[in-house]
Amino acid sequence: MRDALKQRSDFLANIRQFFSQRKVVEVCTPQLLGYPATDVYIDSIAMQVNQKIEPKTQYLHTSPELEMKKLLANGSGDIYQICQVFRDNEQGEHNFNEFTMLEYYRLGFDRYQLMDDMVKLLQCLGLCGSVHRLSYAQVFNEFANIDILNTNFDALKKIAKTHGLCTDFEWIEDLQILLFTHLIEPKLIDLSICFIYDYPNSQSALAKVEGQVAHRFELYLEGVEVANGYDELQYQADYRQVFANDIKKRHQLGKYSPKLDEGFLNALQNSLPPCAGVAIGIERLLSKVPKNALK
Repeated sequence: MRDALKQRSDFLANIRQFFSQRKVVEVCTPQLLGYPATDVYIDSIAMQVNQKIEPKTQYLHTSPELEMKKLLANGSGDIYQICQVFRDNEQGEHNFNEFTMLEYYRLGFDRYQLMDDMVKLLQCLGLCGSVHRLSYAQVFNEFANIDILNTNFDALKKIAKTHGLCTDFEWIEDLQILLFTHLIEPKLIDLSICFIYDYPNSQSALAKVEGQVAHRFELYLEGVEVANGYDELQYQADYRQVFANDIKKRHQLGKYSPKLDEGFLNALQNSLPPCAGVAIGIERLLSKVPKNALK
C-alpha cells in the first residue's frame, strides 16, 4: 500500500514540476456547479443542497473545462488543474463514476504543438516508448480499408453489418465511434504511445472544425485512451451552437436536457485567446508508468 501511495505522490509531484518549469499556473475551480454537462453521452451527478434553507439542485462537475475557460477568457494565461471529476451512468473496465483528471491549456499552441508538449510530459513521467502520430482517416484506411471521411451513413451501416455490429444509431458519429472501437482500437495495443488526430467533423465536440475534420486528438497508450485534446473554440456563438445541438440530441434520446449556461456564455463575450487544451485521465496514465520510473 505505501509503495502505491508513494508512486502516486511522486507521479503528481513530477507533473507539477513539469508545469512549474514552464510557468503554467495551477488553478482550482468550483466542482459544484449550477448547470449539468450538455455533452450527449456524459451525464452529471445531481445533488440537493441547502435543504433546510432554500433547496436547489446543483451538479458535480464532469470536467473543469468550462470553469477553466472562464479564467482563460479573463487573462489567466497558461493554466492546469488536477482534480476529482464525477460522471453518472459510467460502466466498463476503464470507466468510473469518480476519477482524477489533469486538464491544461497552452496559449498560442495548436494541436500539433500540444501533442509535442505532451510527449515531453510523458517522458518526464518515465514513458519513453516510440511515438506514433496517425490521422483518423489514416488508421481507418490502413487498419480497416475504410475511407471514413467520405463514406456516408448508409454505407457505414453496411460495413458494420459485415462485422456483426449494431447499426441502430441516429447519427453517423455514433457508428464511426463503434467502428473505431471494434476495428481500430485493438490494432493500437502494440503501439506504446499513439496520437490519433483530425477526427471527422461530426465528432468535433468543442474543437475547431476545418472542412471534413475537427482539430482534435486522442492519446492512446498500449490501446487505452488516456487523453482528449482540442484546438479550442474561441467564440461565444460557436459554443452556443454546440451546446444547443447537444441539448437537442439529449432530448431526442430521452435524456435530461439542461438549459444553456448563460453565465459561461457571457464570460466569453471577449472570446478565448487562441489555445489548445487537453484532458488526461490520471489513473489511466499512472497505470502505464513503469514502476521505479519516477524520481
